[in-house]
Amino acid sequence: QVQLAESGGGLVQAGGSLRLSCAASGRTFSNYAMAWFRQAPGKEREFVAAVSWNIVSTYYADSVKGRFTISRDNAKNTVYLQMNSLKPEDTAVYYCAARYRSTAQRMGTGPYDARGQGTQVTVSS
Repeated sequence: QVQLAESGGGLVQAGGSLRLSCAASGRTFSNYAMAWFRQAPGKEREFVAAVSWNIVSTYYADSVKGRFTISRDNAKNTVYLQMNSLKPEDTAVYYCAARYRSTAQRMGTGPYDARGQGTQVTVSS
């Protein structure tokens, strides 16, 4: 089983940027597709972005397309989410998730092999 740990969250003003990291351990990271999700208070979990296990494809929610970029560094067992032009509605707990040898688009729905504990992102207006 792969274990995941997110970091990089914080408080930022609207229009600013943050980069989230998700470090993996336990299994061969390069065999796993990775995704980012978020959940705001009182709202359902929302898919944000995904990258396939073989880095061939990425997939984004319409709400973040053009502002967020997902990437992975297999040498560092880490997936990143670069968030630019942040808006107050981006405020949420952000989670990463993994699934063995999935495409990016299929990461939009579960189940997943692992999920991290989350990191808080707060965007002030």
